[in-house]
Amino acid sequence: MAVERIGLPLARRIALAAQGFGVARPALPAPAHLRRTVARLNLHQIDSVNVLARAHYLPAFSRLGCYDRADFDRLAWGPKRQRGLFEYWAHEASLLPFDFHPLLRWRMAQADRGETGWGRMRLYATERRAEAMALLDRIRGEGPLAASDFESHKGQSGWWEWSDTKRALEWLFWAGHITTATRRGGFERVYDLTGRVIPGEVLARPTPSDAEAHRGLIERAAAALGIATDGELRDYFRQSPQYARPAIQSLAEEGVLIPVAVPGWRQAWLHRDARRPRRIEARALLAPFDPLVWERDRTERLFGFRYRIEIYVPAEKRRYGYYVLPFLLGGRLVARVDLKADRQAKRLIVRSVHLEPDAPGHTHEALRLELESMERWLGLG
Repeated sequence: MAVERIGLPLARRIALAAQGFGVARPALPAPAHLRRTVARLNLHQIDSVNVLARAHYLPAFSRLGCYDRADFDRLAWGPKRQRGLFEYWAHEASLLPFDFHPLLRWRMAQADRGETGWGRMRLYATERRAEAMALLDRIRGEGPLAASDFESHKGQSGWWEWSDTKRALEWLFWAGHITTATRRGGFERVYDLTGRVIPGEVLARPTPSDAEAHRGLIERAAAALGIATDGELRDYFRQSPQYARPAIQSLAEEGVLIPVAVPGWRQAWLHRDARRPRRIEARALLAPFDPLVWERDRTERLFGFRYRIEIYVPAEKRRYGYYVLPFLLGGRLVARVDLKADRQAKRLIVRSVHLEPDAPGHTHEALRLELESMERWLGLG
């Protein structure tokens, strides 16, 4: 059977439509709109940088406009009856719908056996397990606790300055024994027993085999991407080739994934339900951790747009700025905007704007409108 050839412009439109672009934003975004966006993207990545807004809030704004961030907070960390998300390691640290819990139990089991996780964290699965279990017992008896609530953690500060207590708690988190109950203060994670956060009916669902779980994750990645290479399908949930390749092959044999040829790409796959719009009307500022652009090689192949985050580059060596957001207009990435929220002065500061050589003439006006929308959403002047 001949493999269908898909030109790059159509591939871009397919990818944008799969990610929720190309449809009119709701006039008044409601919680139902937010839930649909979360379900479409599968996850919202969490990051510590707060120069503009926390990373997990931004993808929904890019697609919905001025939604209420309190709706997101309730969905992520609200009362159990309102909650629909849990935190776990998916792409990176992420918020995911509860339905993903069974699909990620294989990763929790690997962590519990000490087969995954960072360096010294793995020791808590084996020789230092009793120490971690003692922390688990305290949470079981006292209720939700943060690392700072433990005397053994006192004196530590900073996002990545981890004590042994923090490492043990993060191993318990990775292994699925605890999860995030809420966030406090400077976005510090507060841990609780998984069974006190995630609904019982979710935890009671059968655990799929590893093969079934990997197949489910690849299928959801394909739906979110629309069209993708093998590597891009694996990257969405950070699956290894060892497990992803059989899942991709199985979905291809079933017809869920359709092999296609895109100029300049290796093997590409089209999800059978992917839309093929004739045009895309969109206007959005994209966070560095937005799933449309987080895989930088894919961004360059799709849009001819080389994008790197320069937060960790010395100021004098930065090319575009500290916290730069690509600007999507129509079906193209046409500019880079370095933004900062000055919350004390209630101002949205535009540090720089760099237009792409082929940016259309109305880019500045479209960008002005989007920046005004972001100002309103963030409550800035």
